[in-house]
Amino acid sequence: MEQIVVNGLYLGAQYALIALGLTLIFALMNVLNFAHGQMYVLGGFVSYVVYGKFGLPFPLALLASALTLLFVGAAVERFLFRRVLKKSVREESTMLLAAGLAFFFDGIILLLFGQKQRGVPKIVDGIWNWEAGEVIIANDRIAVGVCAILLIVSFIAFMQYTKPGRAMRALAQDKTAAQLMGVNIDRYGMLGFALGAMLAGVVGGLLVAITGVSSGIGGPISIKAFLMVMIGGAGVVPGAIAGGFILGMLESVGLATLRTYGDITYLVIFASLMVFLSIRPHGLMGKPWG
Repeated sequence: MEQIVVNGLYLGAQYALIALGLTLIFALMNVLNFAHGQMYVLGGFVSYVVYGKFGLPFPLALLASALTLLFVGAAVERFLFRRVLKKSVREESTMLLAAGLAFFFDGIILLLFGQKQRGVPKIVDGIWNWEAGEVIIANDRIAVGVCAILLIVSFIAFMQYTKPGRAMRALAQDKTAAQLMGVNIDRYGMLGFALGAMLAGVVGGLLVAITGVSSGIGGPISIKAFLMVMIGGAGVVPGAIAGGFILGMLESVGLATLRTYGDITYLVIFASLMVFLSIRPHGLMGKPWG
């Protein structure tokens, strides 16, 4: 049981970090970024090149992933989503743009890196053994989990205590009122989209050392991110964190208890989610965080 809980917390920390970026973009712009998983993949490949190919320190590779996706997110918002949001009156336009962006990133990643899965050397060797083998976890997974939790705490502190964070919270709560109070919608919308993309890139950069990265995993990552957002409540930062840890725990319990019945863990999770949403369609926390 202890092993299941530890695995669930580890998965939950990384999942929550993925969902934070997606829910931040949705809260600020009311845009479902279907390319979120592809941004994760791109961050993983940047880390792979810097750390695995060039042999530079892993923290530098992680920083490269963060900065690359920060600029990619800012450019995507500035030159694509902002134009569509201002000119189109239909919400479907942004959804089609996001879907097209996902396919575009898939093509670029496939063209640059091919279909083969890529991995990098372990960032920390050894395993941690607790209570005579009751709980066993690799030290690199502990390092990644701790980094993910520190990033979540840092993000919450940024949103809560800094001027840009308060401005973005105001936009998420009431865009018109925030604009009347002097908040620059374009500036903070771009910042929010860039931060959301950066969070996806950082998680990809972290997990390339654990699970590796390949060009075909962007779609499944996006689906998991949407699952977490639906569980917690669309556009709600604490909900994204809760949804991440809930999904991580469900996956850990499912993989431990349902493996004798084949690969049906996500079948059970999706069925449970449908029942949950029929009872609580807005998720656990159904309104914007502000």
